[in-house]
Amino acid sequence: MSASQTSAPSSPRPAGPDGAASPRRLLEKLSPVSGARLGDFPVADEAEVRAAVARARAAFPDWRDTPLAGRIEVLGRVKQVLAEQGEHYARKISEDTGKPTFEATMMEIGAVPLLLDYMLRRAPVLLRRQKVSTPIVLPGKSGFIEHFPRGVIGIISPWNFPFQLAVVPVLSALIGGNTVVLKQSEITPIVAGVVEDLFRRIGLPAGVVEIVHGDGSTGAALTRAEVDMLFFTGSVATGRKVMAAAAQRPIPVELELGGKDAMIVCADANLERAAEAAVWGGLVNCGQACVSVERIFVVDAIHDRFVEKVREKVSRVTVGGPDEQADMGPLTSSAQLGIVERHVNAAVAAGAKVVFGGEKLQRPGQFFAPTLLTGVTPEMEIFREETFGPVLPVIRVRDEDEAVRLANASEFGLAGSVWTQDIDKGLRLASRMECGQVSVNDVIQSVGHPALPFGGVRSSGIGRYHGDAGILAFMNTRGIMVDRGFLNSEPLWFPYAGKVSHGFELLKGLTTRSLGSLVKGFLGLAKKRARPK
Repeated sequence: MSASQTSAPSSPRPAGPDGAASPRRLLEKLSPVSGARLGDFPVADEAEVRAAVARARAAFPDWRDTPLAGRIEVLGRVKQVLAEQGEHYARKISEDTGKPTFEATMMEIGAVPLLLDYMLRRAPVLLRRQKVSTPIVLPGKSGFIEHFPRGVIGIISPWNFPFQLAVVPVLSALIGGNTVVLKQSEITPIVAGVVEDLFRRIGLPAGVVEIVHGDGSTGAALTRAEVDMLFFTGSVATGRKVMAAAAQRPIPVELELGGKDAMIVCADANLERAAEAAVWGGLVNCGQACVSVERIFVVDAIHDRFVEKVREKVSRVTVGGPDEQADMGPLTSSAQLGIVERHVNAAVAAGAKVVFGGEKLQRPGQFFAPTLLTGVTPEMEIFREETFGPVLPVIRVRDEDEAVRLANASEFGLAGSVWTQDIDKGLRLASRMECGQVSVNDVIQSVGHPALPFGGVRSSGIGRYHGDAGILAFMNTRGIMVDRGFLNSEPLWFPYAGKVSHGFELLKGLTTRSLGSLVKGFLGLAKKRARPK
């Protein structure tokens, strides 16, 4: 538990049947900007989580059976609420996280209508029954594929983008007819109330979205509850626990975990654009994004020029709270501040050079200076582990081949970027990067492309969301085959007597793609398909 989210005294809960009031545990929220107390927030216990899941279960049949057009109409109201309440929501997000209000507006709230519009347009196409081709050996039959909701989805969302990374998975689940129990991070409890307000305002039926507030114990209770799928965004360590809990039943699980995203700067890159991108891509949201630039591989020929450009641009980044309209805010979690300090100090002790920044700022709050490091090597902790802070580690490489090799030498594989003015080369290098999403001459913004699936490989997670995959991730798939029922029997049914030679002929046709053998074998089987009367 971070210093920005500490235990507070319990408050009494409603009296039970025996008249005794049971205590409710509270969490105290402190501002990451000033350290001031922002309020106390309740922690839901196991019984409350089970009750929320039961309400979502009771609401599921009616929501599932609501025609897709009806679900689309309800969910489309999100855009109107955001148009009316967006500024208020953005300021609450900034208060809770410390991030600049512009980032809260564009990257938290602005991403939602963009992704929602795609879902509303694609769901009728993806979720309708689709006919598929049928092989010649199944004459008279038709095949179909359709999708149906999994049921009650348990969603556990993180604190770094607490609005977007809660709302988008919930909408993706709801559009297919699922109901949801959402647990958000205890580090951002104010945003949890904002999300609750949004779903109340769109007029969802009772129980369709249940929100439980609390800490890790609340999330653990949700993983043990009778949900039909778990969707988790967060750390690798907690993701393993969620996966283990899902395996006990077993139920499907999707994990959106960490990253150590690589930026490969080729000798022919537009260095001005690449340097601007490195600074924004590494420092946006104070570096607290799974798709932040965390390793910058620069070929030797342009290394020094690139570093100087980045140093110049980093020096101009302003740091402060939302009211200061700064470029970069504080770290939202004090625990994360400790990790950033440890990574930087260990790298310097191992031989890295601080070109700019490198320390906590001497002011109230959880501010760390935007930091540029050179001389970073694969042996360093800052190369291997996710830093999740405002640090740009630069690694000098001989050439692009070495850059790709080192970029792939990671347990993570979420996103990356390639910087070159030769687009064909950029695409070739992108295809060699072992991660779920790659940009050429851009960074991070691919996450906002509504048609592109998002997710990672290895320790960066399992599954995909956004795009078509983001809708289908919450759906079961059903295959249907239809026969008109005119015949009394089928060639493959009993009896088998006299069919072996015809079966061999049919097998020959299947393996050699010989139409003559297929027809000969099938007709032979057809003649033998029924027992004599």
